[in-house]
Amino acid sequence: MKRISLLLVCCLTIMTAEGQEKKQKKPASPAYKEKKAREDAKFLNKQWWLGLKGGANLSKVSVEKSYSAIAPTNYDYSDIAKRYTNFDLIGSQVTLEATFYFKGFSFSFQPTYQHTRFIYTTSYAWTSTLEATNHVELNFEQEQKVDHAIVPLIVKYDITGNKIRPYVQVGVYAAMLLNATKSVFVKGIDNAAGGVNEFTDASVIVGAKDLFADNHWGLMGGAGLNYNLGNNVRLNVDVIYRYGMSNIVSAQNRYASDRLSGIGDVMDDLTLDNLAISVGCLFPLRFLSSGFKTLDLK
Repeated sequence: MKRISLLLVCCLTIMTAEGQEKKQKKPASPAYKEKKAREDAKFLNKQWWLGLKGGANLSKVSVEKSYSAIAPTNYDYSDIAKRYTNFDLIGSQVTLEATFYFKGFSFSFQPTYQHTRFIYTTSYAWTSTLEATNHVELNFEQEQKVDHAIVPLIVKYDITGNKIRPYVQVGVYAAMLLNATKSVFVKGIDNAAGGVNEFTDASVIVGAKDLFADNHWGLMGGAGLNYNLGNNVRLNVDVIYRYGMSNIVSAQNRYASDRLSGIGDVMDDLTLDNLAISVGCLFPLRFLSSGFKTLDLK
């Protein structure tokens, strides 16, 4: 019995001593806090971000060299030249972003699926040499839908390091053709029969992958904005302009489609520019715990 009483007294003494030690524990000194802040800031100079974004784009094409399935004999070629409408049809894109941040600079790899659309029109007219009122007009509208896998390498620079972080970016990209279709819409006016007869033919929709180059490349630049939610997540708004540097049309397959050549349609040599706007969300790969904010010290 004495042994049990002695053991209980020892346990109570140890517990009382531990409690007093906890009560007497001093808060971290200012020097310790400063040292920890410097270590955290040094660690935060490096960060990996992973995220997904998507949005819409508008396209513009520039003609490097013109081609036609019809050779003019008694009129100027400009009368039947293609007329392009730029930044008119809305496309789309989806991007997976992997970014490494280091002291204000970011090195970003952003593989993208891009769907672009552009359109051009051509017109042809025939007039009787005997009676000028007898003539026929044909108007063609050609819409191209092209899908590419974009592989860019981008360098970003954060202008400020606050909760709202604007940045600028530049880079280079390679584009690989995935698919393409072409739609041709035909309208006309027939006055050859003595009256006015307007008509619309059924549209022609064909696969056009063979008419486009397998790959092309270009330069890119833009700006964006990251907004820190305070829970280790960023919302992102991104604007980027891709400037094509090489031909997107297949030169060897230019006349490969008999169906298109038969209605007078042949592709020009083109470069493709693209203006894309995306929104998305980025997640850090370090400090994922809810108790630590990746930008608290920025």
